[in-house]
Amino acid sequence: MTMDTDRSTQQSHHVALRRDISMLGSLLGDVLVQHGGKELLDMVESIREKTKSLRQEVSIETSQELKRMIHTLKQPMRKQVIRAFALYFHLVNIAEQNHRIRRRRDYQMLEEDQSQPGSIPHAIALLKKNNVPGELIEDTLSSLSLELILTAHPTEATRRSVLEIHKRIAVSLQQLDNPLLTKREQKGLKEELLNEITTLWQTDELRHKKPTVMDEVNMGLFYFEETLFEVLPQIHQELEECLHEHYPDAEWRIPNILKFGSWIGGDRDGNPFVTPQVTWNTLERQRDVVLSKYKKSIKDLMRKLSQSTNRIPICGELIASIERDQEAFPEVKPWGVSHEAYRVKLTYVLEKLNRINTDNGYSDVENFIDDLKLIANSLRQHHPERYHFADLTKLIRQASLFGFHLATLDIRNHSGEHEAAIAEVFKRVNIADGYASLPEEEKVQLLSNVLEDPRPVLSTYEDYSEKTRKILDIFNMIKKAHLEFGVDSISVYLISMTQSASDLLEVLVLAKEANIYRLHSDGSVESDLNIAPLLETIDDLKAGPSIMKTLFDLPVYKKHLEKLGNRQEIMLGYSDGSKDGGTLTANWKLYEAQQEISGLASERNLRLKFFHGRGGALGRGGGPLRRSLLSQPPETYTAGVKITEQGEVLSSRYLLYDIAYRSLEQATTTLLTSAVSGIEKDNRQEKWQNAMEHISNVSLKTYQSLVFQDEGFLAYFKQGTPLPELSALNIGSRPMSRKGTDHFDDLRAIPWVFAWTQSRQLMPAWYASGTGLTEFASTKDGLHTLKEMYENWPFFASLIDNLQMGLMKADLTTAEKYMDLIDDQQLSSRIFGKIVDEYHQTKNVILTITGQEELLDGTPNIKDSIRLRNPYVDPLSSLQVELISTYRADGSKDDELLKEILLTINGIAAGLRNTG
Repeated sequence: MTMDTDRSTQQSHHVALRRDISMLGSLLGDVLVQHGGKELLDMVESIREKTKSLRQEVSIETSQELKRMIHTLKQPMRKQVIRAFALYFHLVNIAEQNHRIRRRRDYQMLEEDQSQPGSIPHAIALLKKNNVPGELIEDTLSSLSLELILTAHPTEATRRSVLEIHKRIAVSLQQLDNPLLTKREQKGLKEELLNEITTLWQTDELRHKKPTVMDEVNMGLFYFEETLFEVLPQIHQELEECLHEHYPDAEWRIPNILKFGSWIGGDRDGNPFVTPQVTWNTLERQRDVVLSKYKKSIKDLMRKLSQSTNRIPICGELIASIERDQEAFPEVKPWGVSHEAYRVKLTYVLEKLNRINTDNGYSDVENFIDDLKLIANSLRQHHPERYHFADLTKLIRQASLFGFHLATLDIRNHSGEHEAAIAEVFKRVNIADGYASLPEEEKVQLLSNVLEDPRPVLSTYEDYSEKTRKILDIFNMIKKAHLEFGVDSISVYLISMTQSASDLLEVLVLAKEANIYRLHSDGSVESDLNIAPLLETIDDLKAGPSIMKTLFDLPVYKKHLEKLGNRQEIMLGYSDGSKDGGTLTANWKLYEAQQEISGLASERNLRLKFFHGRGGALGRGGGPLRRSLLSQPPETYTAGVKITEQGEVLSSRYLLYDIAYRSLEQATTTLLTSAVSGIEKDNRQEKWQNAMEHISNVSLKTYQSLVFQDEGFLAYFKQGTPLPELSALNIGSRPMSRKGTDHFDDLRAIPWVFAWTQSRQLMPAWYASGTGLTEFASTKDGLHTLKEMYENWPFFASLIDNLQMGLMKADLTTAEKYMDLIDDQQLSSRIFGKIVDEYHQTKNVILTITGQEELLDGTPNIKDSIRLRNPYVDPLSSLQVELISTYRADGSKDDELLKEILLTINGIAAGLRNTG
């Protein structure tokens, strides 16, 4: 397979990328001939040529011929054709990532004043050039934090086995860039590539069963083991070195500003398989991984630190600590050469890691760090001045970043489950009968009274229902985890579908019963769990400020926050808000909620950390991490930012070291520079916010009139997309629906977006935005205001650019093919007509606002990538429609046909680089 490489619009620096794609396509062609004969390759090329031709010029004859070819394709040829196009996309994705790495390395070889925009050297040099004082940077760093949370949301359609092959292909591709390679070495690398592509062809792309929660846990840990454990300390180290270079008069000690956490194994919302035991097993597995990493590092240090006290002096503190270790571990065989003091000490460090949380083992990570710092301090006595022993410095940073728990595990549960448990408990002890039906004010007062009473409300003599016992078991497990793994192992409890202040107080009562929240007889309080509301729907976002004001002013909740350093975490859900009100309204209401709640917190000297529950797809708040950060109200940076990283985002950002580094350094520098100068440069205008309110109201009305008020819409969606087939893809342990029903309200946002993406309508990423923007543009000075907002307001610029991306990835010509799947053709014509009209309206107004001739003119690399991919996505879409039509007509019983449909789903996901 080949991709055309003669496009004059592509610039010379893309030659290397085109070369890689051409080479990988040629190797894939060899594999196709090997496994399906020249007939297979000819069929693939013929289909590709026809779809490419149709992209260049509409031809009824060519279209009919293509339709006939696809209709007459039979097994096994049809399945091989599907796999060929899908596999090709995986290879193109690898080549594009390799090109990003190549560009990054090219920048690193230039002089400092030509450093790559967004890199740490570039950002710090810019701060210095702009005369930003070191004191301001130091003060900002002291409170800055970016926490990225891995989730198991089922949007990663690629198996781990396949990802590992991808990584090996990527490594070989990188090695081919080495100018010192001999011809023999080049030949060997190309043979390795052919072998890996052959293996990829011979590997099942589809999971044969749904992953268990522990499978998902191991998948998340894969990224820690492959890249994150190494990348995070290096980011901090480079930041410190650059600050030393540009601000040499300051003593820089960079705090841990970049961390990773996880939901995987702790997210119970709608997933019955996440039990307290599974969460406990997750914590154990995380500790096993991090301890394994530390032990390997200690053994590596033992090999390198061979210095002899016969040659150099070591510090007295180290000598004393070795003597204490010898007394504590008389049974441990000492290092064979007594004058190799560092190796002697490290022998005992290793032993204490093996005995963690037991007699003489490390009781917490600080003891481990203290031992490492002893060695580091001693090394400074005889190591070259101004140079540090890099491996040891990195290990100290890793220990402070990852502790003995690797990553903080958040717990999430639905508010309704807590309310039901509290209602049962209160009824059993005669506090309240019918708690759930009480007015909100009475609930708050009742819960406050319980929290202000040191006595427990649980009775050991009562036999609670199974549902209530499960809730109580969660909190008992959290308390046990704090004792075994430390309080950082589980520090946040998230409440999905938060609708009132009582939702948080109920969790605090349950924490009190497990001794996580403690009220002593003298009135003092201890609290070890941050309770975070999750505001998701449009109504919840509107109510958010009122909910938080009630809590902030409640004496019992104030005491709880005081013990947490007056810090409150609040999660904002992008997925359900977009599904509920459309992407434009959801984004605006999220922005408004942040502004209002930040104002409330500032008045009370509280620090907020907003947790952004963004998905990978545009319809779920996705987009580049850097753009996501820039689009937030600048006052929200100062207490830290938290963002979910999920699904296909994990493999695209964190599978390869260089890509992970680039993504994270951009996020770090964006947050730092924005926090340093953002508030001072904040130029939001009241008229812009009024404009957004006007646009949002119109957009919301347009969106909901179709999605909630058009009686035929749900049938259109279910029949005109591969939604019914998605559940067989086996990409997540969690059910597609919260309650196992087919009601729209219960449908999760992930399959909602996934299905629209597959049908190429991508409606959640843009629908109804055009009506709102166009209506406002028609008012007096409206268009001028919109252009002004795009030029000067990062939030609005990010919104418009994400809309552009959604429109560019949508393809209405392809989407129209899916209309054949809908039983009522009059219905399909009517609703599709609305979507087409809105698409063109949105496109036209965005081009007018941005002053562009075409969508994404400002990002030609992305535009070219999408355009080049379309001729390869088109055959998969045509095959998908053909297969679904046959499958449903046969009563959805043909398993082999279903597998082919799932292969097209995988291929389209890879081609568009988005699932849900």
